[in-house]
Amino acid sequence: MTAHNETTRLTRRGFIAAAAGASAVAATTLTGTWTPAYAIPAGSSSLGSAGPVPTLPTPPAFPEGIALYQQAYQNWSKEIMLDTIWTCAPKTPEDAVRLANWGHANGYTIRPRGAMHGWTPLTIVNGAPRDKVILADTMVHLNWVNIDAAGPVPTVTAGPGATLDAITTALQAENLGFANLPAPGVLSIAGCLAVDAHGAALPAEGETPVPGQTFGSLSNLVTSLTAVIWNGTEYALKTYDRADTAIRPLLTNLGRTFITAVTLQASPNYRQRCVSYTDIGWQELFAAKGTPGRTFENFVRDNGRAEAIWYPFTDKPWMKVWSLEPTKPATSREVTGPYNYIFSDNLPEPLTDMIAAINAGNPSIAPAFGQMMYTTTVAGLAVTNASDIWGWSKDVQFYIKATTLRLTEGGGAVITSRANIGQVIHDFTQWYNSRIEHYRSLGQFPLNGPVEIRCCGLDQDADVQVPSAGAPTISAMRPRPDHPEWDTAIWLNVLGVPGTPGMFAFYREMEQWMRSHFNDDNATFRPEWSKGWAFSSELPYKDAQIIEHDLPQTYRDGVPVNNNWDTANAAFNQLDPHKVFSNTFLNQLLP
Repeated sequence: MTAHNETTRLTRRGFIAAAAGASAVAATTLTGTWTPAYAIPAGSSSLGSAGPVPTLPTPPAFPEGIALYQQAYQNWSKEIMLDTIWTCAPKTPEDAVRLANWGHANGYTIRPRGAMHGWTPLTIVNGAPRDKVILADTMVHLNWVNIDAAGPVPTVTAGPGATLDAITTALQAENLGFANLPAPGVLSIAGCLAVDAHGAALPAEGETPVPGQTFGSLSNLVTSLTAVIWNGTEYALKTYDRADTAIRPLLTNLGRTFITAVTLQASPNYRQRCVSYTDIGWQELFAAKGTPGRTFENFVRDNGRAEAIWYPFTDKPWMKVWSLEPTKPATSREVTGPYNYIFSDNLPEPLTDMIAAINAGNPSIAPAFGQMMYTTTVAGLAVTNASDIWGWSKDVQFYIKATTLRLTEGGGAVITSRANIGQVIHDFTQWYNSRIEHYRSLGQFPLNGPVEIRCCGLDQDADVQVPSAGAPTISAMRPRPDHPEWDTAIWLNVLGVPGTPGMFAFYREMEQWMRSHFNDDNATFRPEWSKGWAFSSELPYKDAQIIEHDLPQTYRDGVPVNNNWDTANAAFNQLDPHKVFSNTFLNQLLP
């Protein structure tokens, strides 16, 4: 999957990536000397590249014809790392069914695995027993993509392990695309649906959305899906149309099911321009609602699509603004593929040295680290002529590679009306700056990564081009019927180098403030499923009050009692009563 599957990154929204040798250097710096093991087939020698690899008991009578091997696992921030875990590669949806029935009969859990790009322990739980866990790698074989461009509603049907790169490339060949894409094209489509993956897009003021578009999550594009479910006697495949009320919890499912195929609507493709600004002071960019000038609010008003990356202890964020441009502007450079910030593919030695220093116990270099990130970004945009690019939608929206370095991330979504964008961002950035400066005055530097700010729409049912039973039940972008004026999700996230002293305590303080401040008739707060939340002072996902009460209540407030958190949980338990597709963390979150 995606965010319930987990990989890694450093300055997540684009700045630092580790390619080739830089990747190895940075990975060692961030996490010590851990080296992933090669895949070891069941029944073979346990010798890996670095010597003996810890082995697990061989699963009994494993289904024939499905490759089974021991392999390493790591999540995106490298905070969940295993030298070895049983992994298999199902070839067909029927293989997924056989896996589920075998798991049920033998007391194993099956965890679908995709790009491993995320933080939340929805796939693997750190420290939990793994001798009865099998990862099912969906990206080896279950990765087909088929386009139907001739129907009344153009669609793409894909296997769970198909990447966004593959899907959008196939769509582009038919002059089709998606309006609101996450930045990493490596994500698997089933992983995207597990955590309602989204981009940074709203329509500009006065823009008429094209039929087939949604500015909410990718989950809202689904017209049908097939999953492995318990039919009362055994696990079997079942297909759900979007008009079926039973599909709603599956559209954002947190990995509590195994999707084997999904069909999504598409819309006509379009050209976009992306302009980067690095000369706007944060006080101007994040000014309060109604302020004139180059503010985030005004960029969204005029263009709809925007993202700010504010490096720590710097004055001027990296602001990216996308606009619809059917023809190439004279000052833009045309691009013919994604990942156009080439400077982010090489980690400068001074930055690797700084990361090493932070991990060696010198977090006070955070201000210099932030300034170096900003300086490298400004220089990289200039040298590569990437500050004003133009091309097809996917080619200017995808910019995070799988090789990007890894940071921890905390934050979430403020659900509000579009008219409140400026005020929400202003309130948050003022609070954040005051707290980070407070800690600096004490000689403490709990955060050393950038602030990321994006906006997108909600999962509006009107966007769906086929008969629909409604929005995904537990999507963070689900509309609130009691607040029809709430039409926007504002994503506020902060990143940090794993292991930084005081980082999780700061995230906890920030989470508690966001939950309290954005909790009235103007807004509500929801965690981002793939990121960090429920922070204790020491670790994420440890605050039982949030996990067992506050977060579920978020999906009860303002929505019908027959379509809320509790009905979604009941549906997961009905479709998988034996918890074959679960783990200890999901058992707590969805008891």
